[in-house]
Amino acid sequence: MAYTPKKQAFSAKINAVTLGTGDKSIVIGGENVLPFYTFDNEMPNAPKIAGEIKDTGMEGETMPGMLAFYEGCTTAVEMAKRAESMEGASAICLHFESADPNGANTSVEDCAALAKAVGEAVTMPIIIMGCKNVEKDAQIFNACSEALQGKNILVLSSREENYKQVGASAGLAYNQKVGAESAVDINLAKQLNVLLSQLGVPATSVCMNLGSSAAGYGYEYLSSTLDRVKAAALAQNDAQLQMPIVTPISTETWGVKEAMVSEAEMPEWGSVEERGIEMEVCTASACLVGGSDMVIMKHPESIATIAKFIDSLM
Repeated sequence: MAYTPKKQAFSAKINAVTLGTGDKSIVIGGENVLPFYTFDNEMPNAPKIAGEIKDTGMEGETMPGMLAFYEGCTTAVEMAKRAESMEGASAICLHFESADPNGANTSVEDCAALAKAVGEAVTMPIIIMGCKNVEKDAQIFNACSEALQGKNILVLSSREENYKQVGASAGLAYNQKVGAESAVDINLAKQLNVLLSQLGVPATSVCMNLGSSAAGYGYEYLSSTLDRVKAAALAQNDAQLQMPIVTPISTETWGVKEAMVSEAEMPEWGSVEERGIEMEVCTASACLVGGSDMVIMKHPESIATIAKFIDSLM
C-alpha cells in the first residue's frame, strides 16, 4: 500500500509585507506553513537577507573579508552602492550606531541627511536601524521616514516606550513600514502589535522584531519564542501575531567573545574572522528555521552562505 503523507498547510497565513519600490522591491511573509515545510505547501516568498552598513562607514573595520569586498569604500553611501552587488543580499540596513547619546551622539539632522543620500544612491529596499536609545530612535525614525518618503522603508524598531511617536510618524504620516520590537516574549510581542493596531497602523505595515541573541547566549529563549509565535499565528489563527519576523543577527553575533577575542589570546580558537562568520551563520540559520522571514547580517561570506542555505531548503 502506497504511503500518502499527511500535509499540514494551515488556513491562516503570515501577512505579506512589501519593502522597497520598483524592480528591486521584495515581499516577506505570506506563507501558511511552518518554516521551510515546502513538502506541506509552497512558500510563496523565500526568506530574505539584508546587509548591515554602519553610518560610520568603514571606520574601525579590520576583518580582511570586509576590507576586500568594500575596497575603495570609506563612507556609508559608498558601501551601500557596493552592497547592491553582494551575493544573497536583497536589502540594505543602515545602522545609526553613532547616534547613541552616550557615544558620538550624531545629530538627527545628520542621520536624515545620510539616509537621504543612501536612498538616492541605491535601488534596493532600505531598513533604518536605530541606536537603541528610545527617545533618540523615535526622532531618527521620524526624520528618516520623512527624508525617504516614497521609498517604502522599514524602521527597526518601535518599542513600547516610543511606539506612539514611531507609529504615528513612520507608519501613518509617511506610509513606511514599522518594526515592532519586544524582548523575547510572545505576550509582549502581541501587546505591542495590538497597540500599533489601535494607533491605526495597518497590520500589513508591521513587521515583528522579537529580539535577538547569538547562538549559545540565551538563544534558547529566542528559539522557543519564535516557535510559539509561528504556532499561534498559523495553528490558532491569531491575527495579532501574523506579522512577518525580521531578526537582526549581526548586531549580536559580532559582539560576543567568540567573534572578538584575538588569536594571540586564544590561538587554539583559530581565525577571528572565521569565528565571527561561523557565529553569524549559525545564528542566522537557527533563526530562519525557527520562523524569521528576514535576517540582517554583515559579512559578505556569511550572507552568501545563508543565501545558499535558503535556496537549498526552498
